[in-house]
Amino acid sequence: MNLSDINNLDLKDITSAPAPVRGAVLVVLFAAIVAAGWYLVWADALRNLDSARQEEQTLRDSYSIKKGQVFHYEVHKRRLVEVEQSLAAMLRQLPDRSQMDALLADINQVGVGRGLEFELFRPGVETPADFYATLPVSIKVGGGYHDIGGFVSDLAKMPRIVTLHDVSLTAGKDNLLSMDARVQTYRYLDENELAAAKKQKQGGAKK
Repeated sequence: MNLSDINNLDLKDITSAPAPVRGAVLVVLFAAIVAAGWYLVWADALRNLDSARQEEQTLRDSYSIKKGQVFHYEVHKRRLVEVEQSLAAMLRQLPDRSQMDALLADINQVGVGRGLEFELFRPGVETPADFYATLPVSIKVGGGYHDIGGFVSDLAKMPRIVTLHDVSLTAGKDNLLSMDARVQTYRYLDENELAAAKKQKQGGAKK
């Protein structure tokens, strides 16, 4: 094939052209078809494929995040159940208002049972909290070292929640000790008290 063959080529009668010329024309046509296909079809298809891959990765990331959230949700749910059970157990240890006098009498009896002498047993001012109220009791007892230690141990073993604070020990006569302390007792608030506390809290928030 030479340049004269290409210059004398009649596209209307391509079939009568020499074989090399027909081959060259076919190559050019094939290249044009491939280029047109790339521009019209494959380029969009590849862009769609890239978009689909990005969407797939986004969905995978979202799935991983939600999977982790579900796992942590189950953990938090179990912890919430445990906390609610612990709270219910603690509430059962809190007396109501009508049982507070009996609780104070029990505290006194624990000391007397250990042979201690009460020089002071004075309930203080009750302080309400979210769902319970605290009542401090100032005490002063005298007795032997082991008796006072047993008294403290017995307070911790009481079925009601009783805590000991601000303990001070001083030496007394006949090898005895004197203990000043604050016994903290707790009770839960009834429905009326809870409603009043909630109303008071909302009123304070509005101010």
